[in-house]
Amino acid sequence: MKISVVIPAYNEEATVEQLLLRVRQAPFAKEILVVDDASTDGTAKRVRAVAEHAPEVRLLEHRENRGKGAALRTAFAEVSGDVVIVQDADLEYDPADYPTLLGPIAEGRADVVFGSRFLGSPRGHRVLYFWHYLVNRFFTLLSNALNDLNLSDMETCYKAFRREVLDGLQIRSNRFGFEPEFTAKVARRRLRIYEVPISYQGRTYEEGKKITWKDGLKALFAIVWFRFVD
Repeated sequence: MKISVVIPAYNEEATVEQLLLRVRQAPFAKEILVVDDASTDGTAKRVRAVAEHAPEVRLLEHRENRGKGAALRTAFAEVSGDVVIVQDADLEYDPADYPTLLGPIAEGRADVVFGSRFLGSPRGHRVLYFWHYLVNRFFTLLSNALNDLNLSDMETCYKAFRREVLDGLQIRSNRFGFEPEFTAKVARRRLRIYEVPISYQGRTYEEGKKITWKDGLKALFAIVWFRFVD
């Protein structure tokens, strides 16, 4: 099984090299597609340095910043693996969880797998913002109610799915609306969805966290929009 790891990156110079090292160490045949979303730091330069001696790493670049969803669209158009994994460019999500994430797909039980931060990974998670947690649970509850699902973590970055899931799937969100949009659209198609526990090492805003309350409002709109309109 070959996996395509897609990594949207914006101003992640401090972490992207270490992240790529961890992804490359994952025990699967793989391609790694990094989309630099017009970073203003040295993110692209560091990815190029890795790609020089790692042929499985490819750098795709946006001339202007367009957001996570737009970066994922760019990467999805290039994937060639059997399974696609969405990976952030920071170190909040650990590629050591790939075997767990891919298990239900490899066993033929699932088309899509969500990696949940709330199912109790034995490796634990970093304790951070209460209000982020509460808003996340509310958004997951609302998404579940509208899409008739019982996920525990809709907003998770870690989503793995068979490449065929991309056939006919039009992602319109440019920023963090990708999460509720993807969830609504795979639910509508009645795909086999599984959820597995993952570890999570969240970071603070001082450490580079980018999502804000404005993205939260847009996510709330996206949950409703992509269920009833698009």
